[in-house]
Amino acid sequence: MLAAIYSETGGSDVLRVEEVPTPSPGPGEVRVRLRVAGVNPTDWKARAGETGGVAFDFQVPGQDGAGEIDAVGSGVDESRVGERVWVYFAAWRRQWGTAAQYCVVPAQQAVPLGSASFDLGASLGIPALTAYHCLLADGPIDGQTVLVAGGAGAVGHAAIELARWSGADVVATVSGPEKAELARAAGASAVVNYRSEGAADEVRAFAPDGVSRIVELALGPNLPLDLAVIAPHGVIATYAADQATAEIPVRPLMAPNLTLRFVLVYTIPREALRAAVEGVSQALAVGALTCLPVHRFALEDVAGAHDAVQGGAVGKVVIDLP
Repeated sequence: MLAAIYSETGGSDVLRVEEVPTPSPGPGEVRVRLRVAGVNPTDWKARAGETGGVAFDFQVPGQDGAGEIDAVGSGVDESRVGERVWVYFAAWRRQWGTAAQYCVVPAQQAVPLGSASFDLGASLGIPALTAYHCLLADGPIDGQTVLVAGGAGAVGHAAIELARWSGADVVATVSGPEKAELARAAGASAVVNYRSEGAADEVRAFAPDGVSRIVELALGPNLPLDLAVIAPHGVIATYAADQATAEIPVRPLMAPNLTLRFVLVYTIPREALRAAVEGVSQALAVGALTCLPVHRFALEDVAGAHDAVQGGAVGKVVIDLP
């Protein structure tokens, strides 16, 4: 099969596209003929060595993708062959990521896609599961108001749609008009430029009693705004670690009994992961999830796809598999 691989960490120039042996599914596994692979920040960070070295003779990057199951291992129902699925965690401590014609994953990591597009399927995985856990790990949000920071990003987009599906109202923060339009299209009732001096007042005008949950991608710089708008007993769930440190003011968090939750979706409790997969699947089934504008790359330009994500492309970067 054709696959993007790297044998050492570094810049995107370590990626190469080669013919490699097609993997076979082991017990409890399925093989997926991939059609579209999603590209996330975690992919280029792993390739760059920010999360460790290469554990195999080569690594196929890519956690998320969509395609059809074409083979199953022992213990997996043969009726799954031909099923359209979305894939998550493909390269998490495994060799066969989604930037390839085929990948092998545990059967539960190939989730029924139904009639949804492969583009949407490849956009779920890390972003949607992260968003679900940030929103709902601390209980239902029906009838509440939540704040989604970075409402035009992949996690932010999924968080807005999942919050609305869960019965919450949403205010999103963005950095400019183009991103504001994407947040509104996802269902945010109010959109605020977090760079404006009156950002906290704008959020409070929409949510006078404060927001009950905050899905946060930049804890360090955004924490003052979060503390200014969160309601007592609220939860700030932060999922990105682009800032090495954040200064945490104890009293402003302690007095209103706030919860500061750190989320790395790969290591959330297994029961929480199952809940997130089930919740995302339910939202998908009723059409509550949509895809951001797509930036398409051929497999041969996998380096360009990684560079686009690292450069902050607005929208979803995907790779079409030949």
